[in-house]
Amino acid sequence: MAHGILDVANFYVSAERLFDPSLRGVPVIVLSNNDSCAVARSEEAKALHVRMGEPVFKIRDQIKRHGIQLRSSNYELYADLNRRFNAVIAEHTDTVEV
Repeated sequence: MAHGILDVANFYVSAERLFDPSLRGVPVIVLSNNDSCAVARSEEAKALHVRMGEPVFKIRDQIKRHGIQLRSSNYELYADLNRRFNAVIAEHTDTVEV
């Protein structure tokens, strides 16, 4: 029996890029419920040393200097895309462990 692990890199950012292709290749931060902290970062934002949970007010200069794009979190969207992703995977295997 073969085993595999699937992981969608930077899932929240990937979801945002799905609906806004202009975000591809640029640094993106998805923010917490009250838009105060980074809850997801693109690889480009990570390369700029934006940390998980970083308060936005502390990095305003960095955001402006590097053109970091900010997006409010959309948990309904992420849940829907996650369900769809898991359904596609389930079509190709007998066992899926989430």
